Amino acid sequence: MNNIDTTITHVTSGGSNIFEELGFSEQEATKLKIKAQLMCTISEWIKDKELKQEEASHVLHVTRPRVSDVMRGKSAKFTIDALIDMIERTGKHVTFQVN
Repeated sequence: MNNIDTTITHVTSGGSNIFEELGFSEQEATKLKIKAQLMCTISEWIKDKELKQEEASHVLHVTRPRVSDVMRGKSAKFTIDALIDMIERTGKHVTFQVN
Protein backbone atom coordinates (compact mmCIF):
# COMPACT_ATOMS: atom_id res chain seq x y z
CA MET A 1 0.00 0.00 0.00
CA ASN A 2 1.17 3.54 -0.80
CA ASN A 3 1.99 5.70 2.26
CA ILE A 4 2.17 9.04 0.46
CA ASP A 5 0.22 11.81 2.20
CA THR A 6 -2.07 13.38 -0.42
CA THR A 7 -4.09 15.65 1.87
CA ILE A 8 -4.44 19.24 0.72
CA THR A 9 -2.82 21.62 3.19
CA HIS A 10 -3.07 24.88 1.25
CA VAL A 11 -5.06 26.24 -1.68
CA THR A 12 -3.95 29.36 -3.53
CA SER A 13 -6.83 31.71 -4.26
CA GLY A 14 -7.53 32.64 -7.87
CA GLY A 15 -6.25 36.20 -7.61
CA SER A 16 -3.02 35.29 -5.86
CA ASN A 17 0.44 34.96 -7.33
CA ILE A 18 1.59 31.40 -6.78
CA PHE A 19 5.23 32.49 -7.12
CA GLU A 20 4.93 34.79 -4.11
CA GLU A 21 3.46 31.94 -2.11
CA LEU A 22 6.44 29.81 -3.15
CA GLY A 23 8.73 32.36 -1.50
CA PHE A 24 9.89 34.56 -4.37
CA SER A 25 10.16 38.29 -3.76
CA GLU A 26 7.19 40.33 -4.93
CA GLN A 27 9.20 41.76 -7.84
CA GLU A 28 10.51 38.37 -9.01
CA ALA A 29 7.11 36.74 -8.53
CA THR A 30 5.51 39.35 -10.77
CA LYS A 31 8.06 38.71 -13.53
CA LEU A 32 7.61 34.95 -13.24
CA LYS A 33 3.83 35.25 -13.41
CA ILE A 34 4.06 37.41 -16.56
CA LYS A 35 6.46 34.94 -18.19
CA ALA A 36 4.20 32.02 -17.31
CA GLN A 37 1.17 33.74 -18.82
CA LEU A 38 3.07 34.58 -22.02
CA MET A 39 4.48 31.06 -22.34
CA CYS A 40 1.02 29.54 -21.82
CA THR A 41 -0.36 31.76 -24.57
CA ILE A 42 2.32 30.55 -26.99
CA SER A 43 1.89 26.90 -26.00
CA GLU A 44 -1.88 27.10 -26.37
CA TRP A 45 -1.50 28.72 -29.81
CA ILE A 46 0.78 25.89 -30.96
CA LYS A 47 -1.65 23.26 -29.66
CA ASP A 48 -4.71 25.01 -31.12
CA LYS A 49 -3.04 25.21 -34.54
CA GLU A 50 -1.88 21.59 -34.20
CA LEU A 51 1.62 22.62 -35.22
CA LYS A 52 4.70 20.51 -34.88
CA GLN A 53 7.55 22.23 -33.07
CA GLU A 54 9.48 22.61 -36.31
CA GLU A 55 6.51 24.33 -37.98
CA ALA A 56 6.01 26.62 -34.99
CA SER A 57 9.70 27.53 -35.00
CA HIS A 58 9.38 28.91 -38.54
CA VAL A 59 6.40 31.09 -37.64
CA LEU A 60 7.96 32.28 -34.38
CA HIS A 61 11.42 32.85 -35.94
CA VAL A 62 13.17 30.76 -33.31
CA THR A 63 14.85 27.37 -33.31
CA ARG A 64 12.93 24.16 -32.64
CA PRO A 65 14.72 23.71 -29.28
CA ARG A 66 13.47 27.18 -28.26
CA VAL A 67 9.91 26.09 -29.03
CA SER A 68 10.51 23.01 -26.90
CA ASP A 69 11.70 25.24 -24.05
CA VAL A 70 8.47 27.24 -24.26
CA MET A 71 6.36 24.10 -24.29
CA ARG A 72 8.20 22.75 -21.25
CA GLY A 73 7.85 26.03 -19.32
CA LYS A 74 11.55 26.82 -19.03
CA SER A 75 10.98 30.49 -18.24
CA ALA A 76 14.57 31.18 -17.17
CA LYS A 77 15.65 30.81 -20.79
CA PHE A 78 13.49 33.71 -21.98
CA THR A 79 13.10 37.42 -21.45
CA ILE A 80 9.66 38.95 -21.37
CA ASP A 81 10.58 40.86 -24.55
CA ALA A 82 11.46 37.65 -26.42
CA LEU A 83 8.16 36.06 -25.42
CA ILE A 84 6.20 39.14 -26.49
CA ASP A 85 7.97 39.09 -29.87
CA MET A 86 6.99 35.45 -30.32
CA ILE A 87 3.36 36.18 -29.49
CA GLU A 88 3.27 39.08 -31.93
CA ARG A 89 4.46 36.72 -34.67
CA THR A 90 1.39 34.56 -34.04
CA GLY A 91 -0.84 37.49 -35.00
CA LYS A 92 -1.88 38.12 -31.41
CA HIS A 93 -1.12 41.31 -29.52
CA VAL A 94 0.04 41.81 -25.96
CA THR A 95 -1.36 44.55 -23.77
CA PHE A 96 -0.50 45.32 -20.17
CA GLN A 97 -2.54 46.87 -17.45
CA VAL A 98 -0.82 48.56 -14.54
CA ASN A 99 -2.74 48.62 -11.26
